Amino acid sequence: MARSTPWRSLSDVARRTVRLAKALTTSSPSRFAIVVFSALILITTALLSLPLATADRTVTPLADALFTAVSTICVTGLSTVDMATHWSGFGRTVIFVGVNIGGLGVLTLASVMGLVISKRLGLRAKLIAAGDTNPMRAHGGPVNESQTVRLGEVGALLRTVAISAFTIEAALMVLLYPALLTAGVDPLTALWEAPFYAAMAFTNTGFTPNPGGLEPFAQNYYVLTVLMLGVFLGSLGFPVIYTLARQRWHVRRWSLHTKLTMITTVLLFVAGAAVFLLLEFDNPKTFGSMDAADTTFQAFFLSAMTRSGGFNVVDMGSLNGSSMLAGSMLMFVGGGSASTAGGIKVTTLAVLALAVISEAKGRPAVQAFGRRIPSDVQRVALSVVAWGATIVAVSTIAISQITKFRVDEVLFDVVSAFGTVGLSTGVTAELPDPATYILAATIFMGRVGTVTLAAAVAATNRTQLYSLPVERPIVG
Repeated sequence: MARSTPWRSLSDVARRTVRLAKALTTSSPSRFAIVVFSALILITTALLSLPLATADRTVTPLADALFTAVSTICVTGLSTVDMATHWSGFGRTVIFVGVNIGGLGVLTLASVMGLVISKRLGLRAKLIAAGDTNPMRAHGGPVNESQTVRLGEVGALLRTVAISAFTIEAALMVLLYPALLTAGVDPLTALWEAPFYAAMAFTNTGFTPNPGGLEPFAQNYYVLTVLMLGVFLGSLGFPVIYTLARQRWHVRRWSLHTKLTMITTVLLFVAGAAVFLLLEFDNPKTFGSMDAADTTFQAFFLSAMTRSGGFNVVDMGSLNGSSMLAGSMLMFVGGGSASTAGGIKVTTLAVLALAVISEAKGRPAVQAFGRRIPSDVQRVALSVVAWGATIVAVSTIAISQITKFRVDEVLFDVVSAFGTVGLSTGVTAELPDPATYILAATIFMGRVGTVTLAAAVAATNRTQLYSLPVERPIVG
C-alpha cells in the first residue's frame, strides 16, 4: 500500500473539488454560482486578514475582513473600516482585483477564460454563461431561444463582456488621470488612483481610495461627470452593451430587453433627480447652501448614485427623511439585468409596471413594442420583488433590534446593502459584530439570492395536461 503524502492528499482534495464543481455545474449553474462566490469571499477574507493587507501591519478583525470581502466580491461599496487609511497597497490591490471579478460575474469570467484557452465553448459552458446573462436560462430544462441571448451568440457576448469592460475602464482611467493631477494629486498617486476610481465607477462599487472620499472633488464637475458616465455604463448590463455594439442606433432592431432597460433607466434617472431637487432644495445641510446650477447637478449625481453607484458628495445622514425613503426606493430597483449594479433590476420593475397597465386596460396579455411578455417572466419578476422585500424587512428588523438605531437610517443602509449600492448614513461603520454579519448576509443575498431564486422559479415550469377547477378569491 502506497504511503500517503501531503502532495497526494492535496491532489485528492483537488480532484474531489473538481468533481464536485462539475456535479454542481451540471445539476444547477445557479448553485455553482453560490459556491464560487462563497469561495471567492473566503479567499478574499483570508487575504485581507493578513497583516500585509493593513497600513499599520496589524490583523484586521474577522468581522471587518469578512464584511469588506463580501462588499468587494459583491461590488457593494459599504465598509466598516476607513478604506483610505486602513488598507495597505496590497490590501487595495486585493480589493481592486476583487471588484473586477465580482463585477464581471464569476461565471462569465470563467467562461471567458475557457474561451481563451480552448478557442471554443462547449454546450455546458454556453448554458452557464447564458445563465449568468439571464437568470431564466440557469436551469437544466428546455431552453427558449427567444430569451435575451441565444446560445449561438454566447461566444460573441463573452468577447463583448471582456472587451467592453477593459475598454470602458481604460477610457475612464485616461479621462480621470489629468483631472486628478489638476486637483493636486501627486502624479504617482494619481497613477493608481485613476484606475481604482475607474474600476469602482464601472463596477458600481463606490469605494474611494483617498481620505474624505469625493469631498476634494465636490465642485469638480468634470470628475463627477466621468464617474456618472462609468456608473451609467456599468449599470446597463452586458446584454444591452452587446446589443448596442451590434445595432448601434438602429432602435427598431433592439431587443425588448434593451428597450425596456434604456427607457426605464433614463426615466428613473430624471425622475430621481426631480424628486431630490424638490425635497432637498431648502435643506441647508445638503442642497440649501448651493446655487441653482450646483443644486441641479448634485440632484442628478445623487439620482445616478442611488441607483447603484455608491459615490456621494453630500452626507447621506443629512438628507430629509422623505429623501432617504426616495433614495431607498431607487436603490431597491437598482440597475440593469446582468450588469454590475444590484437591486431587483429595472426590467423587473418595467415588467411589473406593464402588467399593471395591461390589467388596467383590460388586455388579455402583457405586451410592449409589439411583443408579448409571457406569464413565466411576470411570475419571476413578482418572485424577485417579494424575495427582495422579505430580505430587506427581516434584515432591518434584526439590525434595528440589535443596535436600537433609528429605523429609517437602518432601512437606508440595509436597502443599500441589498441593492449593492454602497451609500450609508453612517450606521454601517458603527455596527456591532452580530449586526455586521447580518448586513454581510444581506449583501450576499442581494447579489446572488435574487438570481438564484429567478433560476429556481424558471426551472419549475412544467407541462400540465389538465387544468384544475377555477375559483376566484377576493383580492383587494
